[in-house]
Amino acid sequence: MSRWRPPPPRSTAIITRAGFEKLKAELDHLWRTLRPEVVRALAAAAAEGDRSENAEYTYRKKQLGEIDRRVRYLSKRIPSLKVAEGAPADRGAIFFGATFEIENVDNGTIHVYRIVGPDETDAKKGWISVDSPLARAALKKRIEEEFEADLPGGRARFLVIAVRYET
Repeated sequence: MSRWRPPPPRSTAIITRAGFEKLKAELDHLWRTLRPEVVRALAAAAAEGDRSENAEYTYRKKQLGEIDRRVRYLSKRIPSLKVAEGAPADRGAIFFGATFEIENVDNGTIHVYRIVGPDETDAKKGWISVDSPLARAALKKRIEEEFEADLPGGRARFLVIAVRYET
């Protein structure tokens, strides 16, 4: 059995202004601050002698590889992103950037989510990717409208309670 895996499907290249600025700040921090520190530490560890038994050298090489991998990804991803500015003209429907409240019709639980780009999702905040099954099913739905979504736990029905957009 080979280790080759098919590439993941391409994610949607859309992002909020705050997410875009955060990615740019991360790239800048990695390139201008963190990477030079790791390179200096790596050079100091390499000067100590036998690299095969030098744990500091091994750790710093691995850390530098991780930083370079992330820098390479961000350097390619940031120029391809489209920043979604402002709210849509129809604020009564769920679109990209919307924070919406839904009720699970089957068990009565209420959830609040925000649709954001794939590069800025955060489960703790309730930020879901525009590519997620729930977001795809919720798009263009209005308050008091029901919809179904195929989730990993099975098919679920939801009722839209509220929709709002950040200014």
